[in-house]
Amino acid sequence: MTHNPFNTQKEIALSTNRKAKFYSLPALEASGVGKISRLPISLRIVLESVLRHCDGKKVTEAHVRRLANWQPNAARMDEIPFVVSRILLQDFTGVPLLVDLAAMRGVAEKMGRDPKLIEPLVPVDLVVDHSVQVDYYGNDQALKLNMEIEFRRNNERYEFIKWGMQAFDTFTVVPPGIGIVHQVNLEYLARGVHQKDGVVYPDTLVGTDSHTTMINGIGVIGWGVGGIEAEAGMLGQPVYLLTPDVVGVNLTGRLRDGVTATDLVLTVTEMLRKAHVVGKFVEFFGEGTASLSVPDRATIANMAPEYGATMGFFPVDDATIEYFRGTGRSEEEVAALQSYFQAQEMYGTPRKGDIDYTRELELDLGKVSPSLAGPRRPQDRIEIDNIKSRFTELFTKPVVESGYGKSATDLNLRHPVRSCNDKEMGREAHIVGAGQENIPLQLGSARNVTEMVSNRPILDTDEAPVCISNGPFDLGHGDVVIAAITSCTNTSNPSVLLAAGLLAKKAVEKGLMVKRHIKTSLAPGSRVVTEYLKATGLLAYLEKLGFNLVGYGCTTCIGNSGPLSEPIEEAMGANDLVCAAVLSGNRNFEARIHSSIRANFLASPPLVVAYAIAGTMLRDLTTEPLGFAEDGTAVMLADVWPREDEIHALMKFATNGETFRRLYSNLTKDHPLWNDVSAVSGQVYTWPKSTYIAEPPFFEDFSMQPGQIGEVRNARVLGVFGDSVTTDHISPAGAIKDTSPAGKYLLSSGVSKHDFNSYGARRGNHDVMMRGTFANVRIKNLMIPGSEGGITLHYPDAQQMSIYDAAMKYVAEGVPTLVFGGEEYGAGSSRDWAAKGAQLLGVKAVIARSFERIHRSNLVGMGVLPLQFKGDDSAQSLGIKGNEQFDLLGLHDVRPQQDVTLVIREEDGSSRKIDLLCRIDTTIEVDYYLHGGILPYVLRELMTD
Repeated sequence: MTHNPFNTQKEIALSTNRKAKFYSLPALEASGVGKISRLPISLRIVLESVLRHCDGKKVTEAHVRRLANWQPNAARMDEIPFVVSRILLQDFTGVPLLVDLAAMRGVAEKMGRDPKLIEPLVPVDLVVDHSVQVDYYGNDQALKLNMEIEFRRNNERYEFIKWGMQAFDTFTVVPPGIGIVHQVNLEYLARGVHQKDGVVYPDTLVGTDSHTTMINGIGVIGWGVGGIEAEAGMLGQPVYLLTPDVVGVNLTGRLRDGVTATDLVLTVTEMLRKAHVVGKFVEFFGEGTASLSVPDRATIANMAPEYGATMGFFPVDDATIEYFRGTGRSEEEVAALQSYFQAQEMYGTPRKGDIDYTRELELDLGKVSPSLAGPRRPQDRIEIDNIKSRFTELFTKPVVESGYGKSATDLNLRHPVRSCNDKEMGREAHIVGAGQENIPLQLGSARNVTEMVSNRPILDTDEAPVCISNGPFDLGHGDVVIAAITSCTNTSNPSVLLAAGLLAKKAVEKGLMVKRHIKTSLAPGSRVVTEYLKATGLLAYLEKLGFNLVGYGCTTCIGNSGPLSEPIEEAMGANDLVCAAVLSGNRNFEARIHSSIRANFLASPPLVVAYAIAGTMLRDLTTEPLGFAEDGTAVMLADVWPREDEIHALMKFATNGETFRRLYSNLTKDHPLWNDVSAVSGQVYTWPKSTYIAEPPFFEDFSMQPGQIGEVRNARVLGVFGDSVTTDHISPAGAIKDTSPAGKYLLSSGVSKHDFNSYGARRGNHDVMMRGTFANVRIKNLMIPGSEGGITLHYPDAQQMSIYDAAMKYVAEGVPTLVFGGEEYGAGSSRDWAAKGAQLLGVKAVIARSFERIHRSNLVGMGVLPLQFKGDDSAQSLGIKGNEQFDLLGLHDVRPQQDVTLVIREEDGSSRKIDLLCRIDTTIEVDYYLHGGILPYVLRELMTD
């Protein structure tokens, strides 16, 4: 029997000779279900999925009717079961997901079932892009050397990924050295519409990286989720979400000459943060939106996590079709995309009045000005003529007011940097300064690194560049020490990359240069960028300024900036210098880019080059010289800034479809590093001994019947935390300290300190990860006032110890534990180990003032109860010190958003009760929680079927 809910299955001509079936939204409206043509485009695409998967079980006609009758300002109580077309992974989040799938196959085999029951039901793409670091830079061998180090560090992880490639039929891998996940998705993985069993339907996805939203720029629905939720999605579970508000943003006018897409996205981020669009869909419309190129749209969509939205969506229109042709998609794919969206009456950019939104905002593109954002948050935009004054203001502003608390008399002081000891020079690499001889880098001694301040790997001792022989120079506050053209946000956009190359060309021709101690790097999001920079002759000029190709991956944007020269770090530390990094990235939280750099500014690629030349943030580039030519003539930024017609004349080199087809046709061609990685075979992983990959304990003693969920009694507290505790605080990410529980475990397992790598690289090993949970050296447990680091007090003996040790002691004693937090608990990256680690430590519930969207979902997905204080209540207002005992009552019949009673029992025997809001938000989440999490729920369902 044909699946034809509401009689909506119709025929569509995809091209002259090709026809298919599709589920028609105009037909659904004609049937009287709802006024669908007034719905936001983004909701219509979600509605199509609900309609197509309507089976009367997981997705019912009631779901279709509710979404079809979405009201702009109704209370958001209804959940949507959204089945996506595919799943997107990056390697830091993808490897632990693959570990879980391997473990589930093992369970199936042990229970006498076919391991192939555990198989992704939708296509899964994993792009390896998070593991390359900028160890070498400033020379033409940097790419080769950085990739060799990457493969040496991550060989065991890559062997496991290769096992997954042969074990799962729908699991494909884009190897290291190809590009950044979101740019590869935009240029290659997204094919417009899908066809299966004679039915055509739109591309939709979720990804295990928050910037998955970049794909919204080509009219594809997608956003970031935790790995736990992504696993459920790939195994056939819908992604459940509450019906969202949709904020329409009407873009008017056009960008002025000299204003970049980066300036625009920083303006949008500032504006939408102020508009409080957190957790909402944002949809762009209007004549200004139609005027933007697809790369400009993708730049704006990419930073949806920074402005807080679930998505930043752009509709499919003529610009989308032009982009698909220019990036090498086949004419058949292009025709299918256009025909489908026209048939669904979703083609073209809506104008004001066409759509009913929850509310509308407006931005005149003609008023956008050249800007940077920083020094600590992406929403803190500063117009370029205010950079010097803003830095000066923050320099003396108190720390409690987000300043640096320094004396004004220190601002212009200079401090000498010691020279390298040539007698200690060992194995050498090279850095090239513009117009100068190769300068050797010493490699060989260990560095002091701060644990868990970023995703960067720790360096092996025989790899760390510790000294650059620059000759005598000095450093001061505001000096630029890192300048990086990096990140999918901007390197996917040829207009800003070509602008950077043109600025470099003009600067070199005028005799300008970059100081040799500034760590410059070019890390494009795909190999296509290198091709068009070479074809235009601009790459050579970037290289003359030190912007050599260092890798195809996230690099500096996620903190993989690599080490600075040891004398530079010494000078910065000894003199408490506020030095700067300028990067074309999307996040600039303090210590994310580099643990020693306290001021981080987001900027367009041409401005990255400009500030590298200037060498300081204490120069107003609109009124003061950028630098001086060899004859002493002052060169202003305006003298080297590229004109719009110059950029446009070169765009043809960036939209050559044949280049895209050639570079993406065979991802392993001429890739010996990847091709030489060995792999075990078989459908069930045998778990060879490894400190990188280990069988997780999530399915120990698994049975087909879930255990009983009861009330929590006599619980103790592991930690009491304040506001804005991020997943970086909760979940291991960066370097592993040898004195930490994880470091001690690795040492006891025979791993030497210089082979520790990072927490991010070891996310496939639960023994490492659970020991690092809450181990960030900057996390502040209010149970021990004035303390920093992952320590707590074990009760009733009040003994101070690591959070891990206390948790294991409580587990051995049979005592449940709780965690208390403040506002925005779990903000930041979509890091599932922030929930997995808590579960393995025995945490039964997290009680906070508010939760970040993805982390709340991840807690439920791991069977950890998220509970929210009501009104003005908080751990601080209630005087919770951590020496109390607690009960959680009312959990015998769990319901979405019910009240739960917290009983607080003091040491003196007195007690009090308060009501908490249970943040299990939907009925399916109740099922997940009762089963002990998403994974046991899905595994039981698959084994039952």
